[in-house]
Amino acid sequence: MASKMTLRMQLLALQALIVFLVTLATGITAGAFQENALREAYKDRMQAVAQSVAALPVVREAFAHEDPAAVIQPIAEVIREASDLAYVVVANEDGIRYSHPNPERIGERVSTDPSIPLGGEIYVGTQTGTLGTSWRVKVPIRDDDGGVIGTASVGILESELDEEFASNLAWLISAMLAAAVLGVFGAAWVTSVIRRRIYRLEPHQIAALVKNQETTLHRLSEGVITVDGEGRITLVNDAAARFLDRDAGDLDGALADDVLGPELFALLHEGESAGRPVIVGSHVLVARSTASEDDGADVGATLLLRDHTELHDVVRRVEAADAIIAFRQRFGLPKGLSGETLERVSAALAARPEASATEIGDDLQISRVSARRYLEHLAATGQAVRSLDYGTKGRPSARYRITDPR
Repeated sequence: MASKMTLRMQLLALQALIVFLVTLATGITAGAFQENALREAYKDRMQAVAQSVAALPVVREAFAHEDPAAVIQPIAEVIREASDLAYVVVANEDGIRYSHPNPERIGERVSTDPSIPLGGEIYVGTQTGTLGTSWRVKVPIRDDDGGVIGTASVGILESELDEEFASNLAWLISAMLAAAVLGVFGAAWVTSVIRRRIYRLEPHQIAALVKNQETTLHRLSEGVITVDGEGRITLVNDAAARFLDRDAGDLDGALADDVLGPELFALLHEGESAGRPVIVGSHVLVARSTASEDDGADVGATLLLRDHTELHDVVRRVEAADAIIAFRQRFGLPKGLSGETLERVSAALAARPEASATEIGDDLQISRVSARRYLEHLAATGQAVRSLDYGTKGRPSARYRITDPR
């Protein structure tokens, strides 16, 4: 399915998925922190209320009355309503209640274990009592001598905590949705920027371009070397490596100053658009380069190397052959011509005011082609003058006349 999607849709979908997962994880983490903070806030409030109740002189003195509940119950209810808690329960050392939100429960034994606060310690935790499961704090009540005479227990129902957490969770979910929407819009913008940077090409088009570039680059007969602003080779093809008699892998990333000869490095540094002949080992190269400086700052440069070794050898052979031909024409007969036949041709031409190769051939009983070669030699050496006869049908015929009749 992913292969059938455009690059734009793939990028957008992947980024949207990342945004969703990150937002979800952040929301879950924030929710957990919020719940913990809510419980900690209630714990601090409940502990403060419980310790305040346990420290009230009127509560402590009421333990000695004949009917402690008559004194403690009204005080406990006022404190419960003021602190917005589920209950404030005061009990004696036997666990008998002196206060409760439900007055019918007064005088009964507490429904949970009071041993921890009766042992002089503070208890914080979740327990299930007569009102249901609640988050509670229990503290000991001490007399003037420091002895434990009872307990003060305050708490809030877990259901109320859940309701408050759910109400606080609404804004958190709204914030998560807003963040997700903004993230999707941001992903769409990033996708658009990336698409513009790669000229809106699809992955298969990019892969084809890279493959074609690699194939073309390494099949080129010209050597290509690219150098970055720091003077390191960033690209080199097989032809360039062959010209330098090095392995392409060794050249990649190497300093151009270390692997290029002084002449090539100078040409790379200075720039040469027309091409300059350079001898590298056994190769005769024509090198071209883009300038590697811009207002004194180094920039990337490309060096192109074309092998002219074979062409150079051919030119040398042609020049040598031309020199031999010129020498023969100046100082002797060309190959295939004889002096005796040349004299006969010269005499036959001198016997006529002018003649064609056919006429001379007929006179001397030689072929027209052979006669023409001798006549051309006489014309080339200045012993005869060659002219064209336009009076004949078809192409004009060549006619010759002697310049120094003998």
